Amino acid sequence: MEPILDIKGLEVAYGKVEALRGLDLCVGEKEIVALLGNNGAGKSTTVSTISGVVRSRAGTITAFGRDITAAAPWSIVERGIVHVPEGRRIFSRLTVHENLQVGGYTVRETATVDKRIKQVYELFPRMAERRHQQGGTLSGGEQQMLAIGRAMVAGPRLIMLDEPSMGLAPLVVAQVMDAIRSINEAGTSVLLIEQNARAALKVAHRGYVIDSGRVTLTGPAGDLRTDPQVVEAYLGA
Repeated sequence: MEPILDIKGLEVAYGKVEALRGLDLCVGEKEIVALLGNNGAGKSTTVSTISGVVRSRAGTITAFGRDITAAAPWSIVERGIVHVPEGRRIFSRLTVHENLQVGGYTVRETATVDKRIKQVYELFPRMAERRHQQGGTLSGGEQQMLAIGRAMVAGPRLIMLDEPSMGLAPLVVAQVMDAIRSINEAGTSVLLIEQNARAALKVAHRGYVIDSGRVTLTGPAGDLRTDPQVVEAYLGA
């Protein structure tokens, strides 16, 4: 099966600092792929480059059979790829409902936006309860749910989540991961960027481990969970 996202030989540098060094990665239809690595490994650079926020100096990014290496960020969203950045970055002064409406800015049909917001409320009942509350007054876990919900209003075929478990209590992490699984079961592919390898590999189908901008390991999530290198570096003895 041809992947919906196919990255080959991706190279990115910030000045003289090489962030990605020939990265290869792919995501299949209705697949959850985990991208694991320590701080500075190149995880956030990878998704920022896919979403058009950062430009590569070499390599190609193909999505749904089309080259998007040089595409504008808004065009990439319209093509079905949505990025939920690290730190959530919701609009703190807007209400929950207004934040969700912003997620539909590339969607032409108001009725479609309304339908998708309703689906977000079904996925995250807490958001429905807080629909008139300002985003900045939500807890960290609620803000993460809002950020994911806002992305879903765009109707992505592929959603990229950058460190969704960061700063969250274990119980809330489990709730977020359950939501990611539900989103995937409804048909959306997921690229999950995480330092929390234990949580990510529980929901992922496949995974990549990157270090210093290169893929060092890849395989089915079940294999990575028992790989001695992953256990030692990310899961504990």
